[in-house]
Amino acid sequence: MNNIKWPLVSILVPCFNHELYIEECLLSILQQDYDNFELIVVNDGSSDSSAEKIEALRQIYNFQFYQQENQGVSAALNNALSHASGEFVITHDSDDVMLAGRLRRQVSYMQEHPEVGLLGARVIYIDSNGKPIKHEDPDGGVVKRWSFDRLLAEAYAVGAPVAMYRREAIDRVGGYDPSIKVQDFQMTLKIAELDYKVDILPDWVTLYRRHDTNISKTAYKSQLTYDMQVIEEYRRNPAYEAARLAIINKALKESVVMDKKFACTLFASVPVHRWNRLMWKRFRRFILKFSKPKGVK
Repeated sequence: MNNIKWPLVSILVPCFNHELYIEECLLSILQQDYDNFELIVVNDGSSDSSAEKIEALRQIYNFQFYQQENQGVSAALNNALSHASGEFVITHDSDDVMLAGRLRRQVSYMQEHPEVGLLGARVIYIDSNGKPIKHEDPDGGVVKRWSFDRLLAEAYAVGAPVAMYRREAIDRVGGYDPSIKVQDFQMTLKIAELDYKVDILPDWVTLYRRHDTNISKTAYKSQLTYDMQVIEEYRRNPAYEAARLAIINKALKESVVMDKKFACTLFASVPVHRWNRLMWKRFRRFILKFSKPKGVK
């Protein structure tokens, strides 16, 4: 036992205006069947009662709790990292629910695979009330390993709901760039670029909550900007153009039904001969949405 680091895992929870979900989130972490971890919560300037609910739980469970003015999730994670001492790091969204056994499963894999700098897994999607919507595809029940070039080409981010990082890898890339407020994509690419392995477990480890305030639904314009900022330093990489197309397709997912003018701008930004199957799918959805007579849903 004396050779086991304590705490081995640092679980970082940045919170912004999630008063409806923060208690369930934190309890799902605190009630794991694995106790070699520290919990660090940062309230990123919430204007609701998130801070009060976090403090009430802190009085019972005695975890670390810090507050800052609203600066975005990347800055909140850097704040949490400055207080963290674990060998492994989890960045858990404050509206999601950690499933039982997650810590034990991911810690075991990271200890057995020292070459892995970032470990992902699968999620079960739930609605705002916690009702299951669907299970993410376990992809044949095997571990998948992603190369840097593939991660870039598909603009794939190992998301906060499932990610476990090796702290050494985070330190080597210098933490998060706070000017890029959508954090997962930048850290995924930075770690993979250093030749750490990025693996995805087939296990479902988190209940990922879908609701009207998800960033992908409410901030797709700013997410597009941040994602483009992330890939800019890889402009000379052969996968750059594929990454750009993938990012545009992500922004089109919501804009084709929410913002006709913005969607038109995105379609026009890519020569038609470069459109892939997904972009044509987005375009068909756009036509169906905006070709309907007014008043018809």
